[in-house]
Amino acid sequence: MATISQQIAEELNVKPVQIEAAVSLLDEGATVPFIARYRKEATQGLDDNHLRFLAQRLVYLRELNERKQVVKTNIKQQGKLTDSLSHAIDHVENKTQLEDLYLPFKPKRRTKGQIAIEAGIEPLAKALFKDTHLDPELEAKLYINADKGFADVKAVLEGASFILIEYIAEQPSLVQKLRRLMQRQGQLTATVVKGKTQEGAKYRDYFEHSEKLTKVPSHRALAMLRGRNEGFLQLSISIDPEGTATSSAEQLIHEHFNFRLTQQKGAAFIQKVIRLAWKTKLNVSLENESLGVLREQAEKEAIKVFAKNLSDLLMAAPAGEKVTLGLDPGLRTGCKLAVVDGTGKLLSTNTIFPHAPQNNWDKSMRTIVNLCKQHKVSLIAIGNGTGSRESDKLVAEAIKMLEKNKPMKVMVSEAGASVYSASEFAAAEFSDLDVSLRGAVSIARRLQDPLAELVKIDPKAIGVGQYQHDVSQSLLSQSLDDVIEDCVNKVGVDLNQASMPLLARVSGLNKTIAQNIVIHREEHGRFEERKQLLKVARLGPKAFEQSAGFLRIREGKNPLDMSGVHPETYPLVEKIIQQLSQPVDAVIGQTQLASKVNKSALIDANFGEITVDDVIHELEKPGRDPRPEFKTATFQEGVEKISDLKVGMILEGVISNVANFGAFVDIGVHQDGLVHISAITDKYISDPREVVKAGDIVKVKVLEVDSDRKRINLTMRLTDKAPAKPKGQVAQHSKPNGHQNKQNQQNRPKHKSKPKPIGNEAMGNAFADAFAKLKK
Repeated sequence: MATISQQIAEELNVKPVQIEAAVSLLDEGATVPFIARYRKEATQGLDDNHLRFLAQRLVYLRELNERKQVVKTNIKQQGKLTDSLSHAIDHVENKTQLEDLYLPFKPKRRTKGQIAIEAGIEPLAKALFKDTHLDPELEAKLYINADKGFADVKAVLEGASFILIEYIAEQPSLVQKLRRLMQRQGQLTATVVKGKTQEGAKYRDYFEHSEKLTKVPSHRALAMLRGRNEGFLQLSISIDPEGTATSSAEQLIHEHFNFRLTQQKGAAFIQKVIRLAWKTKLNVSLENESLGVLREQAEKEAIKVFAKNLSDLLMAAPAGEKVTLGLDPGLRTGCKLAVVDGTGKLLSTNTIFPHAPQNNWDKSMRTIVNLCKQHKVSLIAIGNGTGSRESDKLVAEAIKMLEKNKPMKVMVSEAGASVYSASEFAAAEFSDLDVSLRGAVSIARRLQDPLAELVKIDPKAIGVGQYQHDVSQSLLSQSLDDVIEDCVNKVGVDLNQASMPLLARVSGLNKTIAQNIVIHREEHGRFEERKQLLKVARLGPKAFEQSAGFLRIREGKNPLDMSGVHPETYPLVEKIIQQLSQPVDAVIGQTQLASKVNKSALIDANFGEITVDDVIHELEKPGRDPRPEFKTATFQEGVEKISDLKVGMILEGVISNVANFGAFVDIGVHQDGLVHISAITDKYISDPREVVKAGDIVKVKVLEVDSDRKRINLTMRLTDKAPAKPKGQVAQHSKPNGHQNKQNQQNRPKHKSKPKPIGNEAMGNAFADAFAKLKK
């Protein structure tokens, strides 16, 4: 444990004692949100980012230690474990290095090299490898054995070659050198599989594509790997440029074994062995390994992108507890309407048919007007799917018909609404409601409180990911679960209104306990104080400790239950009240409370300085919501489809998704446009999230429109000009790597001139196609 704690502490640049405290808490069943919020004293202020990294590394390093013991045991059973080997195993830093050391001792199938060893050829192989002045053919005559399948000199020398090839390929230090060489100067090349040019057209940007392995961004790596998996692309990694006479890998092998081959009798034999060892063994295994590492790194990056976008979406500003009309747009099938009150309770539903073929426009307007008057609607949430802009126009005209109390209309992402509609939870919540109407309820609620509603939907269905179907689903699910847990606990949950899915994300709770809370609430009425939670079935002291601080009770018996003050620190609040000689109601919400309290008198063996500061801060702003103020984007009238777009238009839109190469923007035409990373700002940025995040409202300028491919090229630099091209000619799309190189050169800090306007090149990749399909 001390070694693991020390290693993680060095990686995080914190003290080992902080790591040891956090590890103990995690092992005791504490959650990351609980430790980050209520155990700062123990960890000396480790935040949730530190703790998430710590938790992941702890699992990895413990697995590594367990594997080390297994490897040492297996080698020891073979009678081959030396002190130096044991020491080397103890000090490896990752699983790859450990498996390199274990490779020579792993049980193997019967290879050609082993067959040659069984025939007694190993001494010859060792002799020729040690002394290159020996004549291989002359020495081989002594080992001819027809009974064992080695009837002539040629067969014997082949046997010796197989032995040496396996020996070379199993040298850990050599493998590590070659691995570093491939990682340092490897060139990834993609080519189209013969006969697949038409069928694999969506991967045409990679039909003749090559770039340095270290420069391949995650989205291109995943695109090429998907193309290979679907049988359209072939991938290879070369260490040397095409046409290079001398292989640098073979040269490295020569140097590793200190070979200086010139005119020795055995020189040609050894050179052939080294060439075969590289081409048939080491190059193949290291290429596969490097592609695996590339996939793993790309997956991690894609998962990180998804997690950040999901966090931004979940932490989007809530419109608040206002009566809301949700409209799920549709054309032939009609628009579904649902009105919910400020708490999300369903009040009314309806279906209207304003669009073709029914064209009941006036009747549909009257229906909306009547619902708004009847329920005093404050907000109208319009889903951004098919028919949304037409429906937006309908709602605008309906609002004009209202003489007073005009509601605000807002376009809302409906991604995942259909998934929720067909879910078991939706069926349990609205068993008598048609599936199509449930989507309208979800659209209304997600405007009121995005976090509370989106937790009911599988995050992979929300549509803010990058190649989420190509990555490790277990890693993706764990990462997204962590994001949801962090977001829910940062905001806090209303104990008397929260749904079961929302409660299940609270620190210390699970689906069973959350369901029991809902049942208890239905049977016994609202909770009046936090300690009543202990009466809920299967919610014991540990779960109470972990969850109580994140659960809020409005207008309960104890005003502190509406704050983020944990019940275990209520005695500390009592001391503050005594100091000020004021009731708790008067203390809660006091500004500059810290200046009025004698903090040193509050610090004791139970409550340290960090805890005292946190409690005072929470009392000053009880139950504060970390989410931003609610704002909405206004889509331009008359711009409803791609054909309405004109180059040079300046529009307002909403960031719907952020990838490593840029940001997608919803501008109200049913197809998101792309702002490439080089067109987000005038200054150099390495990550679009330095400037934008999902949910941001931005102004963009249209640079190019490709209606056939449904691609829109945008810029946030409103002074940019569209790239010149012959009239009527569709923009040519250069390869992404070429554009990326240009963008990197343009955006270097030392470059003084402004980056040039970009073209449509960055959209010319498989991700754009996949993303468009996913959004639909």
